Amino acid sequence: MMRSIPPIASAISACSGWSPDTQDARFRMTQTAVIDNPTQTNKSVRQPPADKFHARRAELAEAALETLGELGYARTSLREIAQKSEFTHGVLHYYFTDKLDLITCSIRHYKAKCVTRYDAVIASAQTREELLEGFIDRLSETIREEPRMHCLWYDLRSQALFEDGFRGDVAEIDHNLEDMVWRIMSRYAELGGREPMISSSALYALFDGLFQQYLLRHVSNDPDAVPELLQEVRRLMPMVG
Repeated sequence: MMRSIPPIASAISACSGWSPDTQDARFRMTQTAVIDNPTQTNKSVRQPPADKFHARRAELAEAALETLGELGYARTSLREIAQKSEFTHGVLHYYFTDKLDLITCSIRHYKAKCVTRYDAVIASAQTREELLEGFIDRLSETIREEPRMHCLWYDLRSQALFEDGFRGDVAEIDHNLEDMVWRIMSRYAELGGREPMISSSALYALFDGLFQQYLLRHVSNDPDAVPELLQEVRRLMPMVG
């Protein structure tokens, strides 16, 4: 039976998972500064509308992805990101409370696009073979062109074992990725008049584990990593769907 899949959030809403208290706190800090310095005008303390605030966070998160993908969680700081981008350290601190906030927003922004990567293939495929080939083409494309972003995601997910602040966001992203895998396999099975042979969570664990294993080989310069991943997917999909 097909699961009901929730709509995927936009890139902006993906980065709006900040607490409403965050902007309020900044506003109170600015008000205090005005009391200390009454020469400031009301115009200078006016806060940006919430939608513009979220849009700006998404823009900064997009810009930070390259540095985050290059350095990973442990070696990245707001100052390091500022040095490698056109944005100042002060700007980053205004829109993000800390490194955790920025990294979480960045990976949510990236994964919000990832989870729709295969939707066109699912919608257009009329046979199992078409869906399989379309899925493999997109899979090959993403592991070859965006390995750093995938490494950053696995880095973040590992950090969630130790950082309480990551766990809610990681769980939500994992859930969306699981839904993505289920959409692919459900349609693949449906085109053959079948249903997936295993549960949604088992399917996700199977494909995610396979992808992570071959991603490590790929970033370790193993020339056989991607071809062997695609071969495994070709062999696996008919077995589970």
